[in-house]
Amino acid sequence: MKILVPQAAGNIIEQLNAHGFEAYVVGGCVRDSLLNRTPEDWDITTSAKPEQVKDIFPRTVDTGIQHGTVTVLCDKTGYEVTTYRIDGEYEDGRHPKSVEFTRNLEEDLKRRDFTINAMAYSDRDGLVDIFDGQKDLEQGIIRCVGNARDRFTEDALRILRAVRFSAQLGFSIEEETRKAITVIAPNMAKVSKERIQVELSKLLVSKHPETIVKVNECGISPYISGVFHQALKTLSGEENLVRLPDKKHMRWAGILRHQKPEIAVEILRDLKLDNDTISQVKTLVALWDQEIPEDKPAIRKVMSGLTPELFQDLLYFQNIFGRKPYLESLKKVEEFANEIIRDKDCIRLKDMAVTGRELIAAGRKPGPEIGEVLDALFEEVLKNPEHNKKDTLMNLAEML
Repeated sequence: MKILVPQAAGNIIEQLNAHGFEAYVVGGCVRDSLLNRTPEDWDITTSAKPEQVKDIFPRTVDTGIQHGTVTVLCDKTGYEVTTYRIDGEYEDGRHPKSVEFTRNLEEDLKRRDFTINAMAYSDRDGLVDIFDGQKDLEQGIIRCVGNARDRFTEDALRILRAVRFSAQLGFSIEEETRKAITVIAPNMAKVSKERIQVELSKLLVSKHPETIVKVNECGISPYISGVFHQALKTLSGEENLVRLPDKKHMRWAGILRHQKPEIAVEILRDLKLDNDTISQVKTLVALWDQEIPEDKPAIRKVMSGLTPELFQDLLYFQNIFGRKPYLESLKKVEEFANEIIRDKDCIRLKDMAVTGRELIAAGRKPGPEIGEVLDALFEEVLKNPEHNKKDTLMNLAEML
């Protein structure tokens, strides 16, 4: 079994070997390589202690020195090099109270979460697969290393990671691992909302977003939040989620579309999503089931309240989740929208031929009245884009 390790990572391993230490690429990069996927990162594990790693390499950063991690810089790229370690007791259900360095690779691998993430590789020694991770990869199984209850008790976030890997890889969760998830699920209450959100978002933008139902089926969702749990219970048509683009706001809107917009916002704020995503989801949840008439003024009105990208997202969303009788009409709406864009109709207040400053120069008093006049002129332009001319609008303004 040969894995094509990047030259820089291979050089780090060779340097460590030359100084008498073991070293391997480990974890996700090995898993992804065996699956013929491109790894995002190449992490290295070694028998060398952090200070020994720093002595060997001239450019390092102490990124997690208390846990044995030093980042070695090579050609503007950082490679995390972590000493073999044994985790101490987990007191908070998330982090070990202490870390003990070891020179035994097996001890390091046995503390990891799943068999598919507990493999190491070097060109010198080949694949080190003590827990049959390669077999589980071939069979499409997510299985804990050792006792599943122990692994989830140590770190409750692993519960969501199991479901997320199942979604990303299209794997099933091994029976004992699944049972342990159900038993240890209450420990999810100890995990920060930020970390939960990251896992859920990765799950949703995966190739199997419908796997989100397992978060409810395995008893996890009540310990994330009550409103999120209720939202998952009302989920329907989840098999269509994969038809949405793998954008975070689209997939979140997909699972929250049956909620009131304010409830969707409450769920996403509780999960610490960014404001841009929350705003986009709120808009899609509010509008997706509001059918747009086959009428250019009405279409311009909808377009005026959205960014061009979000308007296209709305049409895409309605094509997937809209009522069947509406789908034929939606084709005409899309055709009209394309014509509006092609003809460069004014659908933004900032693109109107008259500004507030010009109204003031013509004698209007500054204040709220200016905004009311501009809004009225904009409504006229949305109905009749050919009226978006300065003289025409100034004449209309005199009558308001």
